[in-house]
Amino acid sequence: MNSPALTRRAFLKTASLASAALAFPRIMRSQSGEPPGNRLNLGLIGNGLICGAHFGALIGRDDCRIVAVCDVNLPKARKMRDRTEKHYSAAAPSGRYRGVDVYQYHEQLLARDDIDAVFVTTPDHWHAAIAKAAMIAGKDVYCEKPLTLAVREGRVLVDTARHHGRILQTGTQQRSNASFRKAAEIVRNGLIGDIKYVRTKLGHFPPALALPEQPLPAEFDYDRWLGPTPWRPYNEKRVMGDYGGGWRCFPEYGGRKNGDWGAHHFDIIQWALGMDASGPVEFIPQGFERTPYQTHRYANGVRVERVDEGLKSMIEFTGTKGTVWVSRDDYLETDPPELATRPLRAEDVHLHVSDDHHTDFFTSIRTRQRPIADVEIGHRSATVSHLNNIAKKLARPVQWDPASEEIVGDAVAATLLNRPRRAPYGTL
Repeated sequence: MNSPALTRRAFLKTASLASAALAFPRIMRSQSGEPPGNRLNLGLIGNGLICGAHFGALIGRDDCRIVAVCDVNLPKARKMRDRTEKHYSAAAPSGRYRGVDVYQYHEQLLARDDIDAVFVTTPDHWHAAIAKAAMIAGKDVYCEKPLTLAVREGRVLVDTARHHGRILQTGTQQRSNASFRKAAEIVRNGLIGDIKYVRTKLGHFPPALALPEQPLPAEFDYDRWLGPTPWRPYNEKRVMGDYGGGWRCFPEYGGRKNGDWGAHHFDIIQWALGMDASGPVEFIPQGFERTPYQTHRYANGVRVERVDEGLKSMIEFTGTKGTVWVSRDDYLETDPPELATRPLRAEDVHLHVSDDHHTDFFTSIRTRQRPIADVEIGHRSATVSHLNNIAKKLARPVQWDPASEEIVGDAVAATLLNRPRRAPYGTL
């Protein structure tokens, strides 16, 4: 099944919109006829499990309206449309609402000039291409983590965002959690002394297995789902959005646990160490010369170890004067204990305050100030995940120059900074 290409007229219209995009969102009138003020019109691209989580957070907000959904599996898109319209109908004076359009291809949704922002909630292998296309089309973007599936894709997204003046929020929502922010501030302000090492646990996925071919479901463009990745026979377990496996098990579509939980935890570690615009310099795979854990190291000697068993928190920072343990569900513990409740002083480092990742994104759209998980931050954190995977794949250390964003002294490893793309999806 071939995917439709944009017509010349639609392409020129999209390009014109991108070059003339206004700095602030449009003032639109809602479907019910009530003026929504600064309400943002949203499109949801990729309507699987994680999209459902965003739906739950977005659907009750007064400052945004979901107006379009998109999935290469059309029944999924229709199901998301029906959920959306059912909710909006309950709040409409007439008790009926018909204002959500369904698309099978993201180009169709992005050609609309009434959409302010899109949520890219596809599997990871489509993140970069759709996010780039959306920004060129003049949309601001919330892109799920990891931002990319290859290091080079990240720099493309940063350059695109800066060139077109777009906002991109990476879906590393732990930055919008008070406990993670407090932990990062404790570390950044030297309250546990010099950091000796950091430990984090990511867990494990089952192995990626060879799967037998199954009949294709109706109205599912499986070739488009595969996109730039190698062709493989269809099997529902390959495409399913199971948080315990599914497509996340396959390196063609995701970075396994380094790209899954690593995208979250490495991001907080980068934040706490003041490395949002930089990164580690060495990546050592588990088992190399008896290295007990997957490890990456910063230029100042701080090492980060992936310890999947035995940790009492998701992340553990150990310094010369104390320790910080932090996890989701507002878990924060410190040694000495009083650090957990010590208020910041005027002279301390104060990090970006966000208590809701979506609100932070919408505020950035309106103010044009960069969000808490800006595209550069998302790129740098994803780079940590990708380089750990490269070192693991080659079973040897990888030396990295975060300033030039080049692998040092290993031509073979350097070829893995990008990935081949299957025609006709080869251009990013």
